[in-house]
Amino acid sequence: MLNLSEEELLFLVRNYYDVFIVAVFSIGLTFLVSKIAWRSLDMTTTSYRGGGIPGRLGLPFVGETLSLLSATSSIKGCYEFVRLRRIWHGKWFKTRIFGQIHVFVPSTEGARAIFSNDFAKFNKGYVKSMADCVGEKSLLCVPHEDHKRIRRLLSEPFSMNSLSTFVQKFDKVLCQELKKLEGGGKSFAVLDFSMKMTFDAMCNMLLSVTDDSLLRKIDKDCTAVSDAMLTFPYMIPGTRYYKGIKARRRLMETFKDIIGRRRSGKESAEDFLQSMLERDSCPPNEKLQDSEIMDNLLTLIIAGQTTTSAAMMWSVKFLDGNREAQERLREQLSIARARPDGASATLEDFKNMPYCLKVVKETLRISNVLLWFPRVALTDCTIEGNYIELKNL
Repeated sequence: MLNLSEEELLFLVRNYYDVFIVAVFSIGLTFLVSKIAWRSLDMTTTSYRGGGIPGRLGLPFVGETLSLLSATSSIKGCYEFVRLRRIWHGKWFKTRIFGQIHVFVPSTEGARAIFSNDFAKFNKGYVKSMADCVGEKSLLCVPHEDHKRIRRLLSEPFSMNSLSTFVQKFDKVLCQELKKLEGGGKSFAVLDFSMKMTFDAMCNMLLSVTDDSLLRKIDKDCTAVSDAMLTFPYMIPGTRYYKGIKARRRLMETFKDIIGRRRSGKESAEDFLQSMLERDSCPPNEKLQDSEIMDNLLTLIIAGQTTTSAAMMWSVKFLDGNREAQERLREQLSIARARPDGASATLEDFKNMPYCLKVVKETLRISNVLLWFPRVALTDCTIEGNYIELKNL
Protein backbone atom coordinates (compact mmCIF):
# COMPACT_ATOMS: atom_id res chain seq x y z
CA MET A 1 0.00 0.00 0.00
CA LEU A 2 1.25 3.48 -0.87
CA ASN A 3 2.06 5.83 1.99
CA LEU A 4 2.44 9.26 0.42
CA SER A 5 2.91 12.60 2.10
CA GLU A 6 0.77 15.53 0.99
CA GLU A 7 3.68 16.98 -0.99
CA GLU A 8 4.31 13.67 -2.77
CA LEU A 9 0.62 13.31 -3.60
CA LEU A 10 0.47 16.84 -5.05
CA PHE A 11 3.60 16.14 -7.10
CA LEU A 12 2.11 12.97 -8.55
CA VAL A 13 -1.22 14.62 -9.38
CA ARG A 14 0.52 17.55 -11.08
CA ASN A 15 3.05 15.53 -13.09
CA TYR A 16 1.39 12.15 -13.57
CA TYR A 17 -2.31 12.81 -13.81
CA ASP A 18 -2.41 10.76 -17.01
CA VAL A 19 -1.36 7.80 -14.85
CA PHE A 20 -4.21 8.57 -12.45
CA ILE A 21 -6.67 8.60 -15.35
CA VAL A 22 -5.62 5.07 -16.28
CA ALA A 23 -5.65 4.02 -12.62
CA VAL A 24 -9.21 5.27 -12.10
CA PHE A 25 -10.30 3.61 -15.34
CA SER A 26 -8.75 0.31 -14.25
CA ILE A 27 -10.35 0.48 -10.82
CA GLY A 28 -13.75 1.13 -12.37
CA LEU A 29 -13.45 -1.87 -14.67
CA THR A 30 -12.25 -4.04 -11.82
CA PHE A 31 -15.36 -3.35 -9.72
CA LEU A 32 -17.52 -4.49 -12.63
CA VAL A 33 -15.92 -7.92 -12.50
CA SER A 34 -17.64 -10.63 -10.50
CA LYS A 35 -16.29 -11.67 -7.10
CA ILE A 36 -15.00 -14.92 -8.53
CA ALA A 37 -13.07 -13.15 -11.26
CA TRP A 38 -11.83 -10.59 -8.74
CA ARG A 39 -10.34 -13.31 -6.59
CA SER A 40 -8.45 -14.63 -9.60
CA LEU A 41 -6.70 -11.31 -10.03
CA ASP A 42 -3.27 -11.13 -8.44
CA MET A 43 -3.90 -8.39 -5.92
CA THR A 44 -1.71 -9.71 -3.13
CA THR A 45 1.68 -11.29 -2.73
CA THR A 46 1.73 -14.32 -5.05
CA SER A 47 4.21 -16.52 -6.82
CA TYR A 48 4.45 -17.95 -10.32
CA ARG A 49 2.94 -21.38 -10.80
CA GLY A 50 6.07 -23.50 -11.03
CA GLY A 51 8.27 -20.43 -10.79
CA GLY A 52 8.26 -19.69 -7.07
CA ILE A 53 9.14 -16.00 -7.60
CA PRO A 54 7.22 -13.86 -5.07
CA GLY A 55 5.93 -10.39 -5.71
CA ARG A 56 2.92 -8.11 -5.96
CA LEU A 57 1.22 -7.35 -9.28
CA GLY A 58 -1.28 -4.83 -7.91
CA LEU A 59 -4.13 -3.43 -9.99
CA PRO A 60 -4.66 -4.72 -13.53
CA PHE A 61 -2.36 -2.93 -15.99
CA VAL A 62 -1.42 -0.16 -13.51
CA GLY A 63 0.33 -2.57 -11.14
CA GLU A 64 2.97 -0.80 -9.04
CA THR A 65 3.72 1.89 -11.61
CA LEU A 66 2.70 4.69 -9.22
CA SER A 67 5.12 3.41 -6.58
CA LEU A 68 7.96 3.28 -9.12
CA LEU A 69 7.26 6.81 -10.37
CA SER A 70 7.03 8.13 -6.81
CA ALA A 71 10.36 6.57 -5.87
CA THR A 72 12.05 7.72 -9.08
CA SER A 73 10.90 11.30 -8.49
CA SER A 74 12.26 11.32 -4.92
CA ILE A 75 15.83 11.94 -3.80
CA LYS A 76 16.22 8.20 -3.10
CA GLY A 77 15.51 7.22 -6.71
CA CYS A 78 14.27 3.91 -8.09
CA TYR A 79 16.65 2.06 -5.73
CA GLU A 80 14.14 2.68 -2.92
CA PHE A 81 11.45 0.91 -4.95
CA VAL A 82 13.72 -2.11 -5.34
CA ARG A 83 14.99 -2.01 -1.73
CA LEU A 84 11.52 -2.15 -0.20
CA ARG A 85 10.40 -5.05 -2.37
CA ARG A 86 13.48 -7.03 -1.52
CA ILE A 87 12.60 -6.59 2.15
CA TRP A 88 9.02 -7.73 1.50
CA HIS A 89 9.62 -10.53 -1.02
CA GLY A 90 13.34 -11.37 -1.10
CA LYS A 91 16.07 -10.57 -3.61
CA TRP A 92 14.10 -12.05 -6.52
CA PHE A 93 10.69 -10.48 -6.98
CA LYS A 94 8.12 -9.76 -9.65
CA THR A 95 5.98 -6.68 -10.18
CA ARG A 96 3.76 -5.10 -12.82
CA ILE A 97 5.03 -1.86 -14.38
CA PHE A 98 3.31 -0.02 -17.24
CA GLY A 99 1.08 -3.01 -17.89
CA GLN A 100 3.90 -5.57 -18.13
CA ILE A 101 5.12 -8.08 -15.56
CA HIS A 102 8.79 -7.64 -14.68
CA VAL A 103 11.07 -9.99 -12.77
CA PHE A 104 13.94 -8.13 -11.08
CA VAL A 105 17.28 -9.97 -11.27
CA PRO A 106 19.41 -9.18 -8.18
CA SER A 107 22.93 -10.28 -9.08
CA THR A 108 25.71 -9.59 -11.58
CA GLU A 109 25.78 -13.32 -12.38
CA GLY A 110 22.11 -13.26 -13.33
CA ALA A 111 22.55 -10.09 -15.40
CA ARG A 112 25.56 -11.63 -17.12
CA ALA A 113 23.52 -14.73 -18.01
CA ILE A 114 20.86 -12.51 -19.60
CA PHE A 115 23.15 -10.16 -21.51
CA SER A 116 25.35 -13.01 -22.78
CA ASN A 117 22.22 -14.50 -24.40
CA ASP A 118 20.97 -11.27 -25.97
CA PHE A 119 18.85 -11.96 -29.09
CA ALA A 120 19.12 -15.73 -28.43
CA LYS A 121 17.04 -16.26 -25.28
CA PHE A 122 16.27 -12.60 -24.56
CA ASN A 123 15.39 -9.51 -26.55
CA LYS A 124 15.05 -5.78 -25.82
CA GLY A 125 11.96 -5.05 -23.78
CA TYR A 126 11.22 -1.34 -23.82
CA VAL A 127 7.75 -0.27 -22.76
CA LYS A 128 5.33 0.69 -25.53
CA SER A 129 5.35 4.40 -24.74
CA MET A 130 9.13 4.50 -25.16
CA ALA A 131 8.98 2.71 -28.50
CA ASP A 132 6.21 5.03 -29.70
CA CYS A 133 8.25 8.09 -28.76
CA VAL A 134 11.59 7.20 -30.37
CA GLY A 135 10.04 5.45 -33.40
CA GLU A 136 9.89 1.92 -34.80
CA LYS A 137 13.10 2.45 -36.80
CA SER A 138 15.10 3.51 -33.75
CA LEU A 139 18.11 1.46 -32.77
CA LEU A 140 16.25 0.72 -29.52
CA CYS A 141 13.30 -0.97 -31.24
CA VAL A 142 14.37 -2.68 -34.48
CA PRO A 143 14.86 -6.47 -34.81
CA HIS A 144 18.28 -8.04 -34.34
CA GLU A 145 19.46 -8.01 -37.98
CA ASP A 146 18.39 -4.40 -38.53
CA HIS A 147 19.95 -3.51 -35.19
CA LYS A 148 23.38 -4.76 -36.32
CA ARG A 149 23.17 -2.89 -39.63
CA ILE A 150 21.94 0.41 -38.16
CA ARG A 151 24.41 0.29 -35.28
CA ARG A 152 27.31 -0.24 -37.69
CA LEU A 153 26.25 2.64 -39.94
CA LEU A 154 25.58 4.97 -37.00
CA SER A 155 28.98 4.35 -35.44
CA GLU A 156 31.05 4.98 -38.57
CA PRO A 157 30.75 8.83 -38.50
CA PHE A 158 32.07 8.92 -34.93
CA SER A 159 35.67 8.38 -35.94
CA MET A 160 38.59 9.60 -33.84
CA ASN A 161 39.17 12.50 -36.26
CA SER A 162 35.54 13.61 -35.98
CA LEU A 163 35.59 13.34 -32.21
CA SER A 164 38.88 15.22 -32.02
CA THR A 165 37.40 18.15 -33.95
CA PHE A 166 34.24 18.16 -31.87
CA VAL A 167 36.14 18.07 -28.56
CA GLN A 168 37.75 21.38 -29.46
CA LYS A 169 34.38 22.89 -30.46
CA PHE A 170 32.72 21.76 -27.25
CA ASP A 171 35.61 22.98 -25.08
CA LYS A 172 35.37 26.42 -26.65
CA VAL A 173 31.59 26.65 -26.15
CA LEU A 174 31.83 25.35 -22.58
CA CYS A 175 34.50 27.91 -21.65
CA GLN A 176 32.39 30.73 -23.08
CA GLU A 177 29.30 29.65 -21.12
CA LEU A 178 31.26 29.27 -17.87
CA LYS A 179 32.76 32.74 -18.27
CA LYS A 180 29.25 34.17 -18.69
CA LEU A 181 28.18 32.48 -15.47
CA GLU A 182 31.28 33.70 -13.67
CA GLY A 183 30.69 37.24 -14.91
CA GLY A 184 27.09 37.15 -13.73
CA GLY A 185 28.17 36.08 -10.26
CA LYS A 186 24.98 34.09 -9.68
CA SER A 187 24.52 30.51 -8.55
CA PHE A 188 23.05 28.01 -11.02
CA ALA A 189 21.66 24.49 -11.10
CA VAL A 190 24.30 22.08 -12.42
CA LEU A 191 21.75 19.74 -14.00
CA ASP A 192 19.98 22.57 -15.88
CA PHE A 193 23.32 23.87 -17.13
CA SER A 194 24.46 20.39 -18.16
CA MET A 195 21.17 19.66 -19.93
CA LYS A 196 21.45 22.80 -22.06
CA MET A 197 25.13 22.30 -22.84
CA THR A 198 24.79 18.66 -23.84
CA PHE A 199 21.67 19.32 -25.90
CA ASP A 200 23.32 22.15 -27.83
CA ALA A 201 26.41 19.99 -28.30
CA MET A 202 24.42 17.02 -29.65
CA CYS A 203 22.49 19.21 -32.11
CA ASN A 204 25.76 20.78 -33.29
CA MET A 205 27.47 17.42 -33.72
CA LEU A 206 24.54 15.66 -35.41
CA LEU A 207 22.84 18.45 -37.38
CA SER A 208 25.12 21.52 -37.22
CA VAL A 209 22.19 23.46 -35.73
CA THR A 210 23.50 26.51 -33.87
CA ASP A 211 20.64 29.01 -34.28
CA ASP A 212 19.34 29.62 -30.76
CA SER A 213 15.65 29.93 -31.71
CA LEU A 214 15.73 26.62 -33.61
CA LEU A 215 17.70 24.96 -30.81
CA ARG A 216 15.12 26.01 -28.21
CA LYS A 217 12.27 24.82 -30.44
CA ILE A 218 13.88 21.38 -30.88
CA ASP A 219 14.78 21.31 -27.19
CA LYS A 220 11.18 21.97 -26.12
CA ASP A 221 9.87 19.17 -28.34
CA CYS A 222 12.61 16.73 -27.30
CA THR A 223 11.79 17.43 -23.64
CA ALA A 224 8.12 16.63 -24.29
CA VAL A 225 9.11 13.38 -26.03
CA SER A 226 11.47 12.45 -23.19
CA ASP A 227 8.76 13.13 -20.58
CA ALA A 228 6.37 10.83 -22.46
CA MET A 229 8.72 7.85 -22.69
CA LEU A 230 7.59 6.34 -19.37
CA THR A 231 3.83 6.88 -19.42
CA PHE A 232 0.69 4.94 -20.26
CA PRO A 233 0.31 4.96 -24.08
CA TYR A 234 -3.14 6.51 -24.45
CA MET A 235 -3.79 9.53 -26.70
CA ILE A 236 -5.78 11.45 -24.10
CA PRO A 237 -5.50 15.23 -24.67
CA GLY A 238 -3.43 16.96 -22.01
CA THR A 239 -1.47 13.89 -20.91
CA ARG A 240 2.30 13.64 -21.22
CA TYR A 241 1.99 10.81 -23.76
CA TYR A 242 -0.34 12.91 -25.94
CA LYS A 243 1.99 15.92 -25.78
CA GLY A 244 5.02 13.72 -26.47
CA ILE A 245 3.56 12.10 -29.59
CA LYS A 246 2.52 15.51 -30.91
CA ALA A 247 6.04 16.83 -30.24
CA ARG A 248 7.56 13.82 -32.01
CA ARG A 249 5.52 14.59 -35.13
CA ARG A 250 6.78 18.19 -35.09
CA LEU A 251 10.37 16.97 -34.71
CA MET A 252 10.00 14.61 -37.66
CA GLU A 253 8.81 17.57 -39.78
CA THR A 254 11.78 19.65 -38.59
CA PHE A 255 14.24 16.86 -39.46
CA LYS A 256 12.53 16.28 -42.81
CA ASP A 257 12.89 19.98 -43.64
CA ILE A 258 16.61 19.96 -42.76
CA ILE A 259 17.17 16.82 -44.86
CA GLY A 260 15.30 18.40 -47.79
CA ARG A 261 17.49 21.53 -47.69
CA ARG A 262 20.62 19.37 -47.60
CA ARG A 263 19.55 17.31 -50.60
CA SER A 264 18.58 20.41 -52.61
CA GLY A 265 22.02 21.92 -52.01
CA LYS A 266 20.69 24.88 -50.02
CA GLU A 267 22.70 23.76 -46.99
CA SER A 268 25.80 21.67 -46.41
CA ALA A 269 27.84 20.76 -43.34
CA GLU A 270 30.37 18.28 -42.06
CA ASP A 271 28.32 16.40 -39.49
CA PHE A 272 26.57 13.14 -38.74
CA LEU A 273 23.52 13.88 -40.93
CA GLN A 274 25.65 14.75 -43.95
CA SER A 275 27.61 11.51 -43.62
CA MET A 276 24.31 9.60 -43.70
CA LEU A 277 22.98 11.50 -46.74
CA GLU A 278 26.21 10.90 -48.68
CA ARG A 279 25.26 7.21 -48.73
CA ASP A 280 22.16 7.83 -50.87
CA SER A 281 23.71 6.01 -53.85
CA CYS A 282 24.89 3.01 -51.77
CA PRO A 283 23.18 -0.41 -51.79
CA PRO A 284 20.24 -0.76 -49.34
CA ASN A 285 22.31 -2.59 -46.71
CA GLU A 286 24.92 0.22 -46.73
CA LYS A 287 22.61 3.19 -46.16
CA LEU A 288 19.79 4.34 -43.92
CA GLN A 289 16.33 5.26 -45.13
CA ASP A 290 15.04 8.71 -44.16
CA SER A 291 12.73 7.21 -41.52
CA GLU A 292 15.71 5.38 -39.99
CA ILE A 293 17.82 8.55 -40.04
CA MET A 294 15.12 10.67 -38.37
CA ASP A 295 14.17 8.13 -35.70
CA ASN A 296 17.81 7.64 -34.76
CA LEU A 297 18.56 11.37 -34.78
CA LEU A 298 15.85 11.73 -32.14
CA THR A 299 17.19 8.70 -30.22
CA LEU A 300 20.77 10.01 -30.21
CA ILE A 301 19.75 13.51 -29.11
CA ILE A 302 17.59 12.33 -26.21
CA ALA A 303 19.93 9.54 -25.09
CA GLY A 304 23.01 11.73 -25.42
CA GLN A 305 21.49 14.62 -23.50
CA THR A 306 19.88 12.81 -20.58
CA THR A 307 22.66 10.34 -19.81
CA THR A 308 25.57 12.76 -20.28
CA SER A 309 24.00 15.59 -18.30
CA ALA A 310 23.07 13.22 -15.45
CA ALA A 311 26.66 11.92 -15.31
CA MET A 312 28.01 15.49 -15.23
CA MET A 313 25.66 16.44 -12.42
CA TRP A 314 26.51 13.38 -10.29
CA SER A 315 30.25 13.84 -10.82
CA VAL A 316 30.01 17.39 -9.44
CA LYS A 317 28.01 16.15 -6.44
CA PHE A 318 30.44 13.33 -5.62
CA LEU A 319 33.53 15.51 -6.12
CA ASP A 320 32.06 18.10 -3.76
CA GLY A 321 32.25 15.53 -0.99
CA ASN A 322 35.74 14.23 -1.80
CA ARG A 323 38.56 16.75 -1.33
CA GLU A 324 41.27 14.24 -2.16
CA ALA A 325 39.70 13.46 -5.54
CA GLN A 326 39.34 17.20 -6.20
CA GLU A 327 43.06 17.82 -5.62
CA ARG A 328 44.14 14.91 -7.82
CA LEU A 329 41.80 16.11 -10.56
CA ARG A 330 43.17 19.65 -10.35
CA GLU A 331 46.70 18.29 -10.79
CA GLN A 332 45.66 16.65 -14.05
CA LEU A 333 43.77 19.70 -15.23
CA SER A 334 47.05 21.63 -15.06
CA ILE A 335 47.64 20.16 -18.52
CA ALA A 336 44.79 22.28 -19.79
CA ARG A 337 46.12 25.40 -18.05
CA ALA A 338 49.51 24.89 -19.72
CA ARG A 339 48.01 25.43 -23.17
CA PRO A 340 48.59 28.75 -24.97
CA ASP A 341 45.94 31.39 -24.34
CA GLY A 342 42.85 30.76 -26.43
CA ALA A 343 43.84 27.21 -27.38
CA SER A 344 41.13 24.57 -26.94
CA ALA A 345 41.54 21.19 -25.29
CA THR A 346 42.29 18.30 -27.62
CA LEU A 347 41.58 14.58 -27.56
CA GLU A 348 45.29 14.02 -26.84
CA ASP A 349 45.00 16.18 -23.72
CA PHE A 350 42.33 13.88 -22.33
CA LYS A 351 44.39 10.81 -23.14
CA ASN A 352 47.08 12.28 -20.89
CA MET A 353 44.61 12.68 -18.01
CA PRO A 354 43.77 9.10 -16.91
CA TYR A 355 42.46 10.23 -13.52
CA CYS A 356 39.70 12.17 -15.28
CA LEU A 357 38.57 8.91 -16.88
CA LYS A 358 38.62 7.26 -13.44
CA VAL A 359 36.33 9.99 -12.09
CA VAL A 360 33.87 9.40 -14.93
CA LYS A 361 33.89 5.60 -14.46
CA GLU A 362 33.46 5.87 -10.69
CA THR A 363 30.55 8.29 -11.16
CA LEU A 364 28.79 5.84 -13.47
CA ARG A 365 29.49 2.98 -11.08
CA ILE A 366 28.01 4.73 -8.06
CA SER A 367 25.02 6.30 -9.78
CA ASN A 368 23.77 4.61 -12.94
CA VAL A 369 22.28 7.13 -15.35
CA LEU A 370 19.72 4.62 -16.70
CA LEU A 371 16.64 3.53 -14.77
CA TRP A 372 16.75 -0.18 -15.58
CA PHE A 373 17.72 -2.64 -18.34
CA PRO A 374 14.53 -4.48 -19.40
CA ARG A 375 14.79 -7.69 -21.44
CA VAL A 376 12.03 -9.98 -22.69
CA ALA A 377 12.44 -13.74 -22.26
CA LEU A 378 11.92 -15.46 -25.64
CA THR A 379 11.66 -18.94 -24.12
CA ASP A 380 11.08 -20.52 -20.72
CA CYS A 381 14.34 -20.16 -18.83
CA THR A 382 16.11 -20.84 -15.55
CA ILE A 383 18.36 -18.17 -14.00
CA GLU A 384 20.22 -19.07 -10.81
CA GLY A 385 17.71 -21.80 -10.07
CA ASN A 386 14.66 -19.59 -10.62
CA TYR A 387 12.37 -20.98 -13.33
CA ILE A 388 10.49 -18.40 -15.39
CA GLU A 389 7.56 -19.53 -17.56
CA LEU A 390 6.46 -17.33 -20.45
CA LYS A 391 2.79 -18.20 -19.89
CA ASN A 392 3.04 -16.56 -16.48
CA LEU A 393 4.51 -13.38 -17.90
